[in-house]
Amino acid sequence: MAGNDLGSLLGSLLGGGGQGGSGGAGNILGALIGALAGGGAGGQAAGGNSANNPLGGLLDMLTKSGLADQTQSWIGTGENKPVSADQIKDALPDGALQKAAEQAGVSPEQAADEIAQVLPQAVDKLTPQGQVPSGSLEDIIKAQAL
Repeated sequence: MAGNDLGSLLGSLLGGGGQGGSGGAGNILGALIGALAGGGAGGQAAGGNSANNPLGGLLDMLTKSGLADQTQSWIGTGENKPVSADQIKDALPDGALQKAAEQAGVSPEQAADEIAQVLPQAVDKLTPQGQVPSGSLEDIIKAQAL
């Protein structure tokens, strides 16, 4: 499945820090992005490129949910502001978090916790010039992982 491929790409991107659990967190993040891209977010993402680049759609969703300061800190070149599992749960559509948790074989609470831990680092690595690159998310990840 595309979510699993995306999860392993994200896991390899996040795996550079030497943390043993980052591969699993990459899978959860990949499953979440796959769920959002697969229509889990419905018509919420009005930005036309969210299907092509679900990272932009996810960031837009978080920004509209009151996490603009955090998302901008991850995209920018400064320090990454933390986000809590509760903030992630509140910002995401219930169905998307549930689907990501099921695909990863964890509870929605654990999925939200792991997403909160890895999302700032993942966005930071995927936006090295301080802006969300265009193109498909898989192409962006492959370019950064080289």
